[in-house]
Formats: sequence, C-alpha cells, structure tokens
Amino acid sequence: MARPLAFVLNVPETPEDQGQEPSPYDESEMHDSFHQLIQEQSQWAAEEGLELQQRGPGASGSDHQAFLGPEAALAHSSATLRILASMPSRTIGRSRGAIISQYYNRTVRLRRSASRPQLRDLGRSARPSLRLYDLELDSTALEEEEKRVLLVKELQGLTVAQRGHMLRGMPLSLAEKRCLRAETRTPSGRQRGRQSRRRGPPPCCSRLRYACALALHDLGLGLLSGLHALTPWRYALKRIGGQFGSSVLSYFLFLKTLLALNALLLLPLLAFIVGVQAAFPPAPLGPIPAFTGLELLTGGGRFTHTVMYYGYYSNATLSQLCAAPLDGGQCTPEAGGLPYSMPLAYLFTMGVAFFITCITLVYSMSHSFGESYRVGSTSGAHAIAIFCSWDHKVTQKWASRLQHDNIRTQLKELLAEWQLRRGTRGVCGRLRQVAVLGLVWLLSLGTTLGCTVAVYAFSELMIKRGPAPAEREGALLALPLVVCLLNLVAPYLYRCLAALERHDSPVLEVYVAICRNLILKMVILGILCYHWLGRRVGSLKDQCWEDFVGQELYRLMVVDFIFTLLDSLFGELLWRLISEKKLRRGKPEFDIARNVLELIYGQTLTWLGVLFSPLLPAMQIIKLLLLFHVKKMSLMANCQAPRRPWLASHMSTVFVSLLCFPSFLGAAIFLCYAVWQVKPSSHCGPFRTLDTMYEAGKVWVRHLERAGPRVSWLPWIHRYLVENTFAIYLVSALLLAVIYLNIQVVKGQRKVICLLKEQIRNEGEDKIFLINKLHSVYERKERSRTQEATTPSALLTDDRDAW
Repeated sequence: MARPLAFVLNVPETPEDQGQEPSPYDESEMHDSFHQLIQEQSQWAAEEGLELQQRGPGASGSDHQAFLGPEAALAHSSATLRILASMPSRTIGRSRGAIISQYYNRTVRLRRSASRPQLRDLGRSARPSLRLYDLELDSTALEEEEKRVLLVKELQGLTVAQRGHMLRGMPLSLAEKRCLRAETRTPSGRQRGRQSRRRGPPPCCSRLRYACALALHDLGLGLLSGLHALTPWRYALKRIGGQFGSSVLSYFLFLKTLLALNALLLLPLLAFIVGVQAAFPPAPLGPIPAFTGLELLTGGGRFTHTVMYYGYYSNATLSQLCAAPLDGGQCTPEAGGLPYSMPLAYLFTMGVAFFITCITLVYSMSHSFGESYRVGSTSGAHAIAIFCSWDHKVTQKWASRLQHDNIRTQLKELLAEWQLRRGTRGVCGRLRQVAVLGLVWLLSLGTTLGCTVAVYAFSELMIKRGPAPAEREGALLALPLVVCLLNLVAPYLYRCLAALERHDSPVLEVYVAICRNLILKMVILGILCYHWLGRRVGSLKDQCWEDFVGQELYRLMVVDFIFTLLDSLFGELLWRLISEKKLRRGKPEFDIARNVLELIYGQTLTWLGVLFSPLLPAMQIIKLLLLFHVKKMSLMANCQAPRRPWLASHMSTVFVSLLCFPSFLGAAIFLCYAVWQVKPSSHCGPFRTLDTMYEAGKVWVRHLERAGPRVSWLPWIHRYLVENTFAIYLVSALLLAVIYLNIQVVKGQRKVICLLKEQIRNEGEDKIFLINKLHSVYERKERSRTQEATTPSALLTDDRDAW
C-alpha cells in the first residue's frame, strides 16, 4: 500500500521574501535544479524497489503477471503504485499538507497576477517562477509547518476581501481557519485592533446609529418572512413533492406559473384602462338595474354598467370634461394637444399586455427547456441524489422528515426510470399493443367528435331562440352548462379507455391523456369562437355584442370553476370510495392530464375574454388561489402516490409549451381577427364610431401629423413598421433564424460532448497501454538481473566440480 504523501514546495527563500515578492531575474538558478529534482525522485523510487508484487490467486503459477485491460483488475508494481498514489487527484483532500500546498499555489497566482509585470516587458533571461506550475513533489524534506508559514506569507500579500474568500473556500476545520486568519493579520491591523479596544465603548451617536441600522435590518427580515408566509405554497409544495413525487408537484408548479402570468397581465390593465375609466366615469345612458345576486352567475344585470365589460368604457378624451354626444359621435380633442384618448389607450394597453405575456411565455419556455433538457449525460444522477441531496442546515425535526421524504421519492423515481429503460417487449406484444392503441384512439376521437357536434347543435339552437329577456337571464347558463358537462364527463371516458392500453411508461400514459384532452378542449373552444364572432355578431345588430361575448366567457369561467369544485370535493371522493370498497385497489392516483388541461382551458378563456372584459384576469387569480387550496386538500385526502414512480423532468416544459402554442397562439389569433376584421358595436364601447378597432391607431396617427413636427417620427414608425407587412415578415424570419441557430448550437454542443467523452475514453486506454509497457520494461530488467545473478553462481559451481 502507498503511504500518505507529504507535498513539499521546494522553493528557496531569499531575504527579499520577507518584504516583497522576489523578481524573476533572481530565480533563474532554481530552474537549473528542476532536472535534478526529477532525477532524485526517480532514483528514490528505484531504491525503494522495482520488484513486481504478485497479486491475485493466479500469481503462484507464474513468476510475473501481465497487466489486464480495463475490464479486469490491475496488478501494479510498487513503483507504479507509488506513482499512481502521488497523482494530485488522489492526494488532494486526503492530506492536510496537500490542501495547504494547493491553496498556497492559488494565492501565489492570485497575488502575482496583480503585482508581477507582464512577461513581454521582461528581458530574455527572465523566466517564470516554479511556483506557477503547482509543483507538488513527493518528498519529506520540509515539514507541514514550513508549508503553513509559506501559506501565511502569501495570504498576507492579498487584500482583505481576497484573503477572506480564500479562507472560506479551504476544506479545513473552523479552528484551523481561525488560526490562519489570526496569523495572516498584519502588525498594523493588530495595532489598530488594540487601539480600538483601548479607546473604550463607542460614543452615543454611534451606538444609536448602529441600533437603528440593526432595527431596520430586523424589520426588513420580518417583512420578508411575512411575505413568504402569505404565499400559499410556502410549505405545501415541499410536502406534495415529498409525498407524491415530482409528477404531481408539476401540476401545482404550473398553477403557480399561471398566477404570475395573470398578475402580470392585470397590472397594465388596471393602471391604464380600468383605473383611468373609474376615475372619469361616463354619464349613464339609461336606468341602472338593481343588484339581484344572479349577476354572480350570469355576469349581466348590474355588472353591465361597471368597468367589468367593454361597453362601459367611453370614446371620450378623458383629460378634458366631455359629455357623450347624443348621436353617439366621438368627442373632439383640443387642437394641437395630445390628450389621453381612451380608444387609443384601450387598444395599445391590450397590445402591450399581450406582448409582455408573449415574451414572458417564450422566456419561461426557453428557461424550462434549458433546465429540463440539459446537454450532457445523467449517468451520475443516482450518486448525486444519494451523496449530495441532504441539506445539513436543516435542524428542525419536521423539516428533516420532509427532506427525507423528498430524497426517498426522488430515488424511487430515478430507479423506476432506470428499470424502464432496461425493459423490452417482444414482437407479438408490440403488435397487440398497436392494435389496442388504434382501437382506443378511434373511440377517443369518436367521443371528441360527438362532443363537438353537440356543442355546435346547441349553440345554433340558442341563436334560433333569440336573445333572452332581462327576467330570464338564467336561461343564458344553458350553453355553459352543456360545455362544462361535456368537459367533465369526456376525460373520465378517456381515463377508462386508457386502462385498456397498459403503457409500459407512465410518462407516455400521461402524454397520451394530455393529447386527447387537449384535442377535445381546443375543438370545443374553436366552435365557440365561431359561434361568437361568426354568428352572434350578425344576430345582435342593435345590441352590444362585445358585452355579450364578455358575459359568455364570464359564465363559462364561473360554471367551469363550480364544476371543478364539485368534482374535487365530491367526484374524487366518490371515485375513492368506489376504488377502495368495490375495486379493492386503494386510493386512486391524481389525474395529472385532466387537471392540467383544466388549468390550460381556464387560462385560454381568460385570454379570449380580456378584450371584452378587462377584469377577467382578476377573476382568474381568485379562481386559481381557491383552486390551489381545494386541490391540495383533495389530494391529501382522496389520492395516493403513483404506484409506478416516474421522474417528471420534462413535464413543466411540456405544460408551458402547451400553454404557449395551442392556448396563447389561438387566443391571439382570435383577438387579432376581432381587432382587424370585425366591426365594433355602434352603441357602446370606445370604438363605437369606427369600422374596426384598429382604426383607432390610424385616427391617432392623423392627429399626430397635425400636432406639429416634434412628433412627426411617430407617424413614420406607424406607417413603415406597423402597417407595412414587410417588417412583420422580417421579424418573423429573424425569429425563426434565431430558433434554428439555437437548435444547431445545441446539436453542436451534444456532438462536442460526445467527442470529448470518446477522447477521455481513449486517454484512459492510452494510460493503461503505457502502464502495461512500463510494466513489461520492468519485467525485462528484473529478468536480466536475475539471469546475471544466476550465471556467475553456475560457473563457480562448474569450476568446483571440475576441481
């Protein structure tokens, strides 16, 4: 066995070392001894013995044992073992002296990088110091105390911040770090410390200032902890992740993301549309109905005359007092001014809010993609989870138990994923599975088609009946009830059909369920969008069709929330009783696909209706907060952890991608069509006198052209960058080019990593080959020495026999 090695920095001291760093000109003599040092090390290794030690059970049958490949055990000589044991990768961390030597060299490099002149400014005879090469020789000439003195001297040459950073990074005990910190303090620093202690306590003003600073710091920490305590997911997410795994946790993380998106969407609407119109309320055009309570379900009645809907907002210039004209015309602003135009503010605020949401979604998707699909290998995930997962700062019992559950669940998911990769299925099994998948998909698509036909037929029936009178507003809930009932029943049918498929991978099972639910909900929303903009606009000529669309979306959100609550509180409870009492399977699992698609469906309704009801994001925030607590309670009471644990490493990326492309993109297309193509109502809203909502921007540009030359650049921007389609195509092409380049960069990184792995493998094989060659050289030398030693003895024996 190789003994512990002591690393020595064989650097001669000079008198100048005590005051300043020696110049490279004075160290040229050290380079002459470099070859001598290597020869001494080689000679010492040879004197220790070059004999080969036989290892393994087969050593007795032969004089020597050849080196084996990487798949078998290696039998090294004592010299080879000594060389291998002296490698820095095998000594750093085992020897305290090696640690001190390593950090000594780091401090030398750090200090010389700031104090030493550049090499190009020196003469030809100047050579760099040996200390720059991290020379750590296996010699016991100098003791550990000498190396400690060298480290202290180098630390004294650093600044206070660099010294503290270096000491914190050393893998030493706290007592040794304190001793090094005390030893590295300069005499001037010690003298200042003694003088400060002799001065006595600080004056009253200093103590008061220090007390105020501490009080403000404690107040800030208290407010910060209070804000963290107000969040509903402070401890719930850790508990859910430890008890149910990352798959169920991904649902609640997605809900948290939706909360942030709705808050970001609501802030500009409150600041520039709702708040401004509430500060300058328009004159009522008729009697305002009384509040009956039914408005909470239908969204009509008293709510129609509030900032809740599009029709309440005026087309007036709110910076001046202007009453609504009797003929429904538009108020004319003062000549030469730039007042606050409500139509322009309504249009541009909606556009900016959607643009901010789009940028946030794209950034979230790219960030989630970078976190989930990392370039590289994950072969060491098991070791990392075992040895690097525990947080040693945890002191409370409940926190340690929670962390224990998290690590245990993480290990289960990693092992389940590893076993899934090893499992295979035969040809007959694959054919049988393909047939079952085809049958199940036909039934699922048939169910989706039936739901779509039912929604379309019922919407046409509602149009034929005509608008409902004020005393029969409850009849408006018929279409939302049918839509939400189909959205509730169809996923359960999909779940029963999925039980026939028996996927090997739970991840694939979730993805298939998400795909089926997504097709159902997107097709139903497409039918509803056609119903609103294609049919209702023509049938509601004398009414405010924007208010009707906003009320329809409000009713869909409210009824969907009620159905979700009933399903969570009673449906999942009933399913649990059936599973436990009748089927004898225990508690059911949490249906991730259905619940995630419910969140995406609700968020899509919010984006579709924000143009017609600016306060829908506020309703969505309240809905999500209540849904978080309800789902958490239902999960803890009615569900169990997945029977087959699986690692949901890509689920967040998939959820954000589905939210971005089918949901947000579809809502953006719907709103762009409403802004550019559909004629607004002539009796309500900020665009009542215009042919399209987009004409408000043109009216503003014409007003800017008359305002003066100071703002002439704004019409130019609108003409050449907004109205010109070439700019849109150019931006789209640049965006696609950036995406393509990023994809190619990721592919290139993966290829480079594969090449580097192959190179590392080849380097290992080269090292084994060189060690084998070295071993064979030692074997030949040993055999030649043995033959030389046996030949004279044989000659002497023959001579004695002859005599």
